Amino acid sequence: MSALHAYRHLMRAARVAFDGDARTLTAAYESISRGFRENQNLPANDPTIAPAIAHAEEVASFLRSNVVQGRKDGETYKLRIHKDTERGDNDTIKLGNKNIRIGGEHKCCSA
Repeated sequence: MSALHAYRHLMRAARVAFDGDARTLTAAYESISRGFRENQNLPANDPTIAPAIAHAEEVASFLRSNVVQGRKDGETYKLRIHKDTERGDNDTIKLGNKNIRIGGEHKCCSA
């Protein structure tokens, strides 16, 4: 994946995550642009490029699937959940304080 693709994915993910919130969307765009501009003069064979592109793709995926914005509407909040928002089934919550196994390791709810 190229840096240009990662840049575009991040911009699109920010637009999805922050749609309707101009101030936050503008700040996200500026932060993304600044981060890529800081590294634009790196040589193509620089070993830090591949991890940086992978990180950008991970952030784009997280923004698209895990960021939900809420807006106060009287005494309640309205959440803007979109088609890409990850919806879990909360199976681990149903276990209570029991130890669970994640990736082969025992984890406790407080760990």
